[in-house]
Amino acid sequence: MDSKVHYAICILRSDGGSNVTGVVKFVQPEGGKTIVNAYIKNLSKGKHGFHVHEFGNLLQGCKTAGAHYNPYNKTHGGPNDSERHIGDMGNIVSDGVNDSTLIYEDPVIQLAGPTSIIGRSVVVHADEDDLGRGGFEDSKTTGHAGARLACGVIGISGPFEHEKPKF
Repeated sequence: MDSKVHYAICILRSDGGSNVTGVVKFVQPEGGKTIVNAYIKNLSKGKHGFHVHEFGNLLQGCKTAGAHYNPYNKTHGGPNDSERHIGDMGNIVSDGVNDSTLIYEDPVIQLAGPTSIIGRSVVVHADEDDLGRGGFEDSKTTGHAGARLACGVIGISGPFEHEKPKF
């Protein structure tokens, strides 16, 4: 018997004139880790913080997405840390020329159940996420990742085609 697979998608729109856009796909087999697959355009060279934020309210752009999704009131960390927000997905790296991609398995993000990320948002930040280790005043809450460049609401999806997204 095949187990159920959950799918979600987030279309990222630029904020504050950044021109950053993208698509984030999430796939989670029932009871398994969630595969996060992101394609981002127009990022400057370097590492950029990448998080699930608590609200899907983007009426005032990324500003109204709220804080990182953190229902267990944990300290900010990296995607492989045991002490982390559910929304802590680390960094997406850009060479400043090509589209940026990130594919990894996340053991904490859920697409179903009481801590589902459906209806929340993804935000791409201007600066590197220090994963809570930077020693800045906001390292333990935001990773000192800076301004919000792009965001989108996470919605339920069906299975994905195996092609590069059009955005």
